[in-house]
Amino acid sequence: MEPAMYTRLLCLSLTALLAACASEKPVPAAAPAPAPKNSAPAALEPVPAHMRALSGQLSSSQGYLPAGSEVEVALLVIDERDRPQQLLSSEKLIANGQALPFRLIFNPQSFPANARVELHGRVSQSGQLAWRLPPVRITQPETRALGELRLERAP
Repeated sequence: MEPAMYTRLLCLSLTALLAACASEKPVPAAAPAPAPKNSAPAALEPVPAHMRALSGQLSSSQGYLPAGSEVEVALLVIDERDRPQQLLSSEKLIANGQALPFRLIFNPQSFPANARVELHGRVSQSGQLAWRLPPVRITQPETRALGELRLERAP
């Protein structure tokens, strides 16, 4: 090959490389974001023998929680100044426009004796607190069905 041919090939290669670097980055296929758990599958799973569960239904004064709102339920150890000290269990759900069933599975051995343990809940819409569950006192580390729990409008 002639030196002129090498020069042309080198120029062509560099031009192609430059064009490839200048083009826009291809958009990768969007991986689905991990969605918060749905309540239906959790309600069907058996509770392991060494664990306990609290279950119930969350509703509001309207009877339903707004569809698409984010719901979080948590079992917390609370100190004498009403501050959370330990998270025993939590679950995040997405409201479906109806009363929302939940189930919190927790380890009874992590349930402190003579401590104040409460179930707390909150509903957020567009990142803003919309509803809250008045604290529900849990005195024993046992499996319980709490029934329907009504959330209040957040101040």
